[in-house]
Amino acid sequence: MIASIVDRMTTWYPELKKKIKLSGIHTTPQEFVAKNLKNSLVLALCMTILSVFFILKKHGSFVWIPVVFVLFTLGFFHFMMKVLDAAIIKRRKEIDQEVLFAGRYLLIKLNSGMPLVNSLIEASKSYGASDKYFKDIVRDIELGTPIEEALENAMKYTPSKKFKKILFQINNALRIGIDVTDSLEAVLDEIAQEQLLEIQRYGRKLNSFTMFYMLIAIVIPSLGMTLAVVIASITNIAITLPFLMVILFFLIVLQFFFIAMFHSIRPKVNL
Repeated sequence: MIASIVDRMTTWYPELKKKIKLSGIHTTPQEFVAKNLKNSLVLALCMTILSVFFILKKHGSFVWIPVVFVLFTLGFFHFMMKVLDAAIIKRRKEIDQEVLFAGRYLLIKLNSGMPLVNSLIEASKSYGASDKYFKDIVRDIELGTPIEEALENAMKYTPSKKFKKILFQINNALRIGIDVTDSLEAVLDEIAQEQLLEIQRYGRKLNSFTMFYMLIAIVIPSLGMTLAVVIASITNIAITLPFLMVILFFLIVLQFFFIAMFHSIRPKVNL
């Protein structure tokens, strides 16, 4: 019965198998759904138990308890399924950060006269997130898959558009029969220019965010506390320690919010 429920819930997400491969999580769609469903039920049970006291306090009906449990379960399950999207974004940033290094390393091997397959094997032994895709390509080739098909499979399951460009140019050069190094060098120059533009855009964004940060997180809190102290002294309102602790808590949360914002807009590049 549980297996049938898991299978039915898996059909709700037709792109689940592809997303799992893009995220690099080594599991099956059924296992992923079953794990998230189990965790959702546990969390929903805990939240429902806490909600029971609130419902009884408000003289609510017990009929609402199953409804609350179902809503919590669906909410937690939907949230946990979104973990895949976050993992894909994280992996894409990791690959984008070192995509030029991986491409240039491959280009150096090809320029030294090494065959493409051997160059891919050498690239798979390097460090970072890109080497995992090179390992998958090498493994497919060793299992008898044609190199063009192995490159297509790698393009299909990489979350990085930049890395996909590199693989596309290599695969396209192989199919046409032209020199791989020329196509690879051209696409690496293009990616380098794109990353330079990202850095320039980041500089413009940083100026705006810095002004916004100075206004919201420094000027307004400083003036607000000053005015609060002045008004309190005039009206004889006591400023208690709990009030100051609440203000301090919100200021700390505000600082962490801006730190996370600055971190999120920073481009993941490595020229």
